[in-house]
Amino acid sequence: MKEFLNYSEVRSLARRRLPRGIFEYIDRGTEDEIGLRHNRFALDAVRIRPRVLTGERPNSQAVSLFGETCAAPMIVAPTAFAGLVWYRGEIELAKAAASQGIPFCAATDAISSVEDVAAASRGPVWFQLYLWKNEELTERLLQRAWESGIRTLVVTCDTAIGPNREFNVRNGFDMPFRFSARNVCDAALHPRWVLGVLARYMATGHAPGFANYPAEFYRNIFAAGKALPYDRELSWEHIRRLREIWKGNLVLKGILRVEDARLTVKIGVDGIVVSNHGGRNLDSAVAPIEVLADIVDAVGAQITVLADSGLRRGSDVLKLLAVGAKAVMVGRMPLYGTAVGGMSGASQTIQILRRELDIAMKLSGCENVHQADRSLLDMSALVHGRVAAAMVSCSRDMV
Repeated sequence: MKEFLNYSEVRSLARRRLPRGIFEYIDRGTEDEIGLRHNRFALDAVRIRPRVLTGERPNSQAVSLFGETCAAPMIVAPTAFAGLVWYRGEIELAKAAASQGIPFCAATDAISSVEDVAAASRGPVWFQLYLWKNEELTERLLQRAWESGIRTLVVTCDTAIGPNREFNVRNGFDMPFRFSARNVCDAALHPRWVLGVLARYMATGHAPGFANYPAEFYRNIFAAGKALPYDRELSWEHIRRLREIWKGNLVLKGILRVEDARLTVKIGVDGIVVSNHGGRNLDSAVAPIEVLADIVDAVGAQITVLADSGLRRGSDVLKLLAVGAKAVMVGRMPLYGTAVGGMSGASQTIQILRRELDIAMKLSGCENVHQADRSLLDMSALVHGRVAAAMVSCSRDMV
């Protein structure tokens, strides 16, 4: 597994090994992909002002999240269809996270069930929830998660309607998958994926599908089934109800406004993820690092503030920690690693991020992650709007 040394290299390998529809589902954003680029511009605009001559000391990345000690300030983010990048991909990701001492967050729309993921992992497993319109079925799923040992629930709040991902339509990547000469040919050009992933599922007698769905609504990726719609009328009342039902840690993912963050405190939520869904939902949404400081200042003393979206390097992790996040969620990079080498590939991506974070800490004069604060950063480009100017210039170059 020395084929890649960084984000760009593992992404390139994953692109070659996955059919186009699956790769682009993971990799791309939405509409004109302005949000995808803006996440990077915003992170790159924040610069580090290193402290020097701080002495040679062993660095520590350990953090405590909801009473559990993690070896690094990272969580593997939940992603639908992770089981299509590798056979039982969610389980491979969970094992990789456990081997690195960090949590894995299983997804509602996963190919492997929450029970199987939790049973296979020796580390902490969280669970991401999309609320179904049928509340009884949602409560049954929560009970399954609780009985599997899950104690941290992450509720996705920023997907009130399906985003406009036009490339998914073009690729036929939907439920069920839509066949065309283009995507059938594309699959044929990726025999390693066909034999190593799809054929292994088919050998069990079942095509891959959403394993967390109730039996009466289960459907595989090739067949239409009885619809189980999400609740598109999500409100703070739903969160209040969840707070009454769920006795463990409750985290809301997709917070980008201070007033929303304050409401989570009033309801009794334990944590939030400052996130724009990796640039995959609202194309014009702000980047998390642009609003993170205000949110941390408003609620950081009362709840656990996490962040995600756009991370590629350990220095990106350090920047978000310095602004005030307790830890970050990483999504695309571990998925690329899983596509390349299963658990081993995913584990290597986490090792790379941890190594890069360690280097960034040492070169910045941080003995541990708790020493990273805003005095370490130059955020003037964000404050004065130079990110927007840089994006306009780049967009002109691309035309």
